[in-house]
Amino acid sequence: MNMETRQTVMAAEQDYNASFHKLMRMFTLSILVAFVGTFVGTHVPPALFLPLIVINIGMLIASIFIRRKGKAIGYGFVYAFVFISGITIYPAIAHYAGIGGAGIVHAAFILTVLIFGGLTLYAYNSKRDFSFLGGFLMVGICALIGFSLIGFFVPAMHTGALGLTIGFFGVLVFSGFILYDISQYKHGLPDEMIPLAVLSLYLSFINLFLYLLQILGILSDD
Repeated sequence: MNMETRQTVMAAEQDYNASFHKLMRMFTLSILVAFVGTFVGTHVPPALFLPLIVINIGMLIASIFIRRKGKAIGYGFVYAFVFISGITIYPAIAHYAGIGGAGIVHAAFILTVLIFGGLTLYAYNSKRDFSFLGGFLMVGICALIGFSLIGFFVPAMHTGALGLTIGFFGVLVFSGFILYDISQYKHGLPDEMIPLAVLSLYLSFINLFLYLLQILGILSDD
């Protein structure tokens, strides 16, 4: 390999690493913003949680349509979403903390960080292409949405053996999303698409956390 080719390769590697590292910095910031939102959630009247959930869902649907049109979303949109998301997950955190104490929330968060970090390192350094997971993940997310909708009317779905099964399935699905997304992003992405990638990683992280919290909550209650 001559000097010019080597410099070109090194420059390309530096570029895609720079974009990936920026993505991870912005993702970390999204988690911090969500923490602030959760703290604010401790002071939000219960009557406001449902409207905020509706707003969050509306923003998520809007981001999907924006993505399908090949357009980008801004950081303002992403951090507004994660801030509201942080508020809306407070009732779930408070519920499970009431079952097993603050320790159960800390354990779920630590497990989430370890799993997310481990899968990110594996996907980033692996030569495997995880795009084959796409079909399974779409089926999995549709199934989880279905379980969630049924759960509104049948709360027992979130308890006992069935609740554990759904919890482990949720962990499997969002672990798959982490592998899938990181394997796509590690090769670099345009700067204007980073906010959308941050949103995708945040959704995987926070859902992984919530399903782990559900599992630990059920085990603690038993």
